[in-house]
Amino acid sequence: MNKRDYMNTSVQEPPLDYSFRSIHVIQDLVNEEPRTGLRPLKRSKSGKSLTQSLWLNNNVLNDLRDFNQVASQLLEHPENLAWIDLSFNDLTSIDPVLTTFFNLSVLYLHGNSIQHLGEVNKLAVLPRLRSLTLHGNPMEEEKGYSLGRQQQLVEGERDFGGGSGPQPESSPQAICAVHPAPYHHVRLQWGHQSRPHHS
Repeated sequence: MNKRDYMNTSVQEPPLDYSFRSIHVIQDLVNEEPRTGLRPLKRSKSGKSLTQSLWLNNNVLNDLRDFNQVASQLLEHPENLAWIDLSFNDLTSIDPVLTTFFNLSVLYLHGNSIQHLGEVNKLAVLPRLRSLTLHGNPMEEEKGYSLGRQQQLVEGERDFGGGSGPQPESSPQAICAVHPAPYHHVRLQWGHQSRPHHS
């Protein structure tokens, strides 16, 4: 299977789903069977999953130690991960390992224990990140976790956490929409956009 065929196939593949498995450490995934869905997982000749989605939600993970190594053991092409669901775990920060998956477009982190809104800054290096959930984390109580953040980002701030100032017109921008309760779903859109001109 060539790279193009793989990309077309893996986008349509069901996720590698380890949700609700009481997993405490990432290394446990290697010995755990993923949940089965309506469609069976496709695997490579080496037995690794061909999917681009990894669901680890509703477990008890408090860190992502060895995430890259385990992803390499489970996935044929871990570098193509596009969707990671880490919601409803015990994560207290956004682990920098997540910033190594440059094809990541969906990241669910809601229902964790992430304390500081500034943690989101780490994700600014992910060029394809479009959807990020953060509700249900202590960071919600911080000033700046609101629709006000949307306006700041729309006006051109590249820094997710607040502080770098406007970027040049030619820089990619992040547009953030925090939807009202109960979802608080943050949608990120990167791309070259021109600012509206005021008359």
